[in-house]
Amino acid sequence: MLKIGLFTFGGGYAMIALLENEFVSNKKWIDKDEFLDLVAIAESTPGPIAINSATYIGYKILGFSGSLTATVAMCIPSFVIIYIISVFFDSFLSVAIIASAFRGIQVCVIYLILSAGLKMLKQIKKTPFNIVIICSVSICMIVFSIFSVKFSTIFYILISGVIGIFANLIISLQKKESKE
Repeated sequence: MLKIGLFTFGGGYAMIALLENEFVSNKKWIDKDEFLDLVAIAESTPGPIAINSATYIGYKILGFSGSLTATVAMCIPSFVIIYIISVFFDSFLSVAIIASAFRGIQVCVIYLILSAGLKMLKQIKKTPFNIVIICSVSICMIVFSIFSVKFSTIFYILISGVIGIFANLIISLQKKESKE
């Protein structure tokens, strides 16, 4: 966690690809399906997604002490770096090479977020329900962005969750009726 917290720019979404690489591929502490569930839960609970993910993984590995250690290890490096930058921020940006570095980092962050999203998209089960949800949310996000409609991503998550609950209830009722 310390390594991810120390060397990742761009916040929690940029860390998703690194978290997956470290804990699914390298250490094999969780599998791909559990990682997808972890991201969904971490996104829908209060707090930054990277910290929520780190807390979950730490708890799974070592219980409460693991969750505490993972959370602190994820937060401290970023806090220290942001604090140092904030003290000298105006001075940093007045140096052309540092301002250029920040512009380059912005592009990298966009890539990291897109990469994590595409990896998760490839891993998700291709059921009709999942495809409809993905397409609907993508179309809404694009249309709302084009027409400058303010719609919080929280609502996408909540609406998709409610639709998932209703779809599950309908499927459960249909299975019950077919058994009778």
